[in-house]
Amino acid sequence: MATECAFCAIARGDAPASIVCENHLAMAILDLRQFHPGHIIVIPRRHLQDVRELDDAIGTALMAMVSRVTRAVSSAFPNQGLSLWHSIGEAAFQEVPHLHIHVHPRLLGDDMLRIYPQRLSSTDRSVLDSHATALQAHLGLQI
Repeated sequence: MATECAFCAIARGDAPASIVCENHLAMAILDLRQFHPGHIIVIPRRHLQDVRELDDAIGTALMAMVSRVTRAVSSAFPNQGLSLWHSIGEAAFQEVPHLHIHVHPRLLGDDMLRIYPQRLSSTDRSVLDSHATALQAHLGLQI
């Protein structure tokens, strides 16, 4: 039997959460793990596995809430920067299979979310252009 989605239970009001703000499409809650105070998770109320399943209405509501909460976190908690992230799948360390965007205050030298394991050189422009063309084809665009 599949385990129930923790974020769906929170969205229905069946599980406890420290709610920061909410509307009929999205809600922002405090993450249970506070590496730095003010770590927020913004979720759609409807169960969506990840950002690839978003429609325009929920996407707009979700990003409006992310923006609003990010401003509040920036003002309310000590930080020298902020990180926003959404992970998709096991390789990206997605822990709950329900779309959620983290808003996390950052401090210099905290070593959280190191992006690259080593220094990378710039990719050749022709390779980047080739990647852009491949993506445009999947988007149905001709530029």
